[in-house]
Amino acid sequence: MKTTLAVLMAALCAGAADVRVGIIGTDTSHVTAFTKLLNGDAPEHVAGARVVAAYKGGSPDLQESAGRVEQYAEELRAKYGVEIVPDIPALLGKVDAVLLESIDGRVHLAQARAVIAARKPVFIDKPLAATLEDAREIARLAKAAGTPWFSSSSLRFGAIGAARIAGASGVSTWGPGPFEPHHYLELAWYAIHPVELLYTLMGPGCVEVTRTAGENEDVIVGRWKDGRLGTVRAIRPYSDYGAVVTKGREVTVLHPKAAEATDYRPLVVEIVKFFSGGPPPVPNDETLEIYAFLDAAQKSKEQHGRPAALR
Repeated sequence: MKTTLAVLMAALCAGAADVRVGIIGTDTSHVTAFTKLLNGDAPEHVAGARVVAAYKGGSPDLQESAGRVEQYAEELRAKYGVEIVPDIPALLGKVDAVLLESIDGRVHLAQARAVIAARKPVFIDKPLAATLEDAREIARLAKAAGTPWFSSSSLRFGAIGAARIAGASGVSTWGPGPFEPHHYLELAWYAIHPVELLYTLMGPGCVEVTRTAGENEDVIVGRWKDGRLGTVRAIRPYSDYGAVVTKGREVTVLHPKAAEATDYRPLVVEIVKFFSGGPPPVPNDETLEIYAFLDAAQKSKEQHGRPAALR
């Protein structure tokens, strides 16, 4: 029996219509931003896929979710013609691929199970999960089912990530780092963005993390197996984004305007390529190492700043 992905690729090769995309979780501004790019007719339109259905989801104990889920669902329906469905099984019967957008990382494993079992290619928005164990279970289930997936911050493909410098000897990034008390991995909630930038510019290979927690910011230092050091400043409550890259005696500061740094279009372009049968634009192993980095940072904080190895 052909997999869903094989059928999808055959349909695309035959000149079929756009990939039908479903959304799980209408409690983040990403759902309207992504749908505008896919379903709208503005010059920045991304061709090849269209959002056709959405399941609201939502987390009643998370104000950032409960206070927005209905608003964004209604905007999807009224402005972009997206059908709102009652549950995930109903969604999966109408789509070829899934954007798992729920803002609450705690629910991602449960929501991903059905998507993975249905073998629908899935993009899982940040945070991939609230714990390292959940992240690894998502990856295990997907591998066993043969379901392609990836997760990424949009900053990886924005102006800073696109300016990666070959042979960098060290990188320091900064960005917002507010916490959300329901998430064990504190840095996964928002500091995932500057951490993902660090990995974009450094590549994988971190072995140990040291985290110094302050009142207004945390400083996280990773030691790579080749001796390089990468640093993240997670600033509270919010900040812009940037990076300093060293290459021997050369120092490059990457500090674009906010709109350039956080532009969603490059990420959506990568998502459509992936949904159309391309490989994950971020290797799954690298994404899992990022979450091991976040886990080690949490352990370092719990150990009052002592270094913690990635596990």
